[in-house]
Amino acid sequence: MNIYFCGIGGVGLGPLAEIALDAGHAVQGSDPTNSLMSAHLSELGITIDNIQDGTYLKQTHSSIPIDWFVYSSGIPETNLELLAAKELGIKISKRDELLAHIIEEKNLKLIAIAGTHGKTTTTAMAVWAFKQLGIPVSYSVGTTLSFAPSGHFEPNSQYFIYECDEFDRNFLRFHPHLSLITSLDYDHPDSYPTKQEYMNAFTTFIHQSDFTILWDSDAKKLNKPQNTWELGKHDVTPLTLSGEHNRLNASLVSKAFEKLNLGGDINNALNTFPGTDRRFEQLLPNLYTDYGHHPVEIKATLQLAKELNKNVVLIYQPHQNVRQHSLIDQYTDCFEDASEIYWLPTYLTREDKNLAVLTPAELAQHVTNPQAHHQAELSDNLWDYIQKVLHRGDLVVCMGAGSIDDWLRQKIKKTVA
Repeated sequence: MNIYFCGIGGVGLGPLAEIALDAGHAVQGSDPTNSLMSAHLSELGITIDNIQDGTYLKQTHSSIPIDWFVYSSGIPETNLELLAAKELGIKISKRDELLAHIIEEKNLKLIAIAGTHGKTTTTAMAVWAFKQLGIPVSYSVGTTLSFAPSGHFEPNSQYFIYECDEFDRNFLRFHPHLSLITSLDYDHPDSYPTKQEYMNAFTTFIHQSDFTILWDSDAKKLNKPQNTWELGKHDVTPLTLSGEHNRLNASLVSKAFEKLNLGGDINNALNTFPGTDRRFEQLLPNLYTDYGHHPVEIKATLQLAKELNKNVVLIYQPHQNVRQHSLIDQYTDCFEDASEIYWLPTYLTREDKNLAVLTPAELAQHVTNPQAHHQAELSDNLWDYIQKVLHRGDLVVCMGAGSIDDWLRQKIKKTVA
């Protein structure tokens, strides 16, 4: 097939584009931003258009007809390429339908890793374990990895490991051989207006899975679904990984290997896991970037940071105003392990224009840590302060799913240069 990816540089479509290329399909696409993923795909010989006005799509289609147009969830219905693809009569879908097709086409058994928090790291852990134990595997992870590409199709593999995202109900496209549920907390109010709808979607996902491994505390939220292995505290695997949440996620992977009878020293493999980009990723000594943007993720990351340094300074950028309206009452004790917290304005994306944008002061009103009320902007002054904090030996975590990571990397690049 000849496949075109609109939004190819994102963490959702980028790995899928590489998988499609590995699986023998012709691949090209577009993205207006020059991301690390775009650069990697270009190195593989994939042509990427930066304009997205439909011209390149039409030229490509007139030369070699495009069989499938795949677009990311962030692409609006008014996108010119999407409109052009409809005009040309090309098959159109989001990423989940194409991936499900490839998995079925290649007769692979799907290991799906879902959950509110931790699915990226858990997926990467599973991929790492397969590779360390020499088991051929195909996979897709929603971030860049230090030890492998983000997405890969291995012709000799029996299994496909997938970070199965609940946003936009993507995960309901799949019928996994084995599913792992990392955690359950209400999220994505733009896709699930109520908590019950969110939990119902996970119940449906489990019913579509042949078997599911999850924690008993999460199973209770779903009224004890069938065909599950419910883990308790006694099932936590003794590991030397830093961070309680990392040890819990690794325990799910260990139990998955046990369920699938894969053999090998799984615990030793997991103990050597190098981590993933933007999940408590160290950029400089004592300076970390993290993708967390939910109170549960904040608490888990700060607990990990406190294991490494008694003084932790958090720079926090809330993500998406509509999400903040649903989370505001949950910002309570999640900051307890931080010595100082600096709140940035919320990063705005996919917003409801009728909702007032909540300020840092409003978001912090229920926080129990008195150090949580400093406000800041992404500025030279903030960067100067971060350097002072590092100089005195404290640990700094810059956290958020928006622009904070790129800002931090650019500041480091200029400083090092």
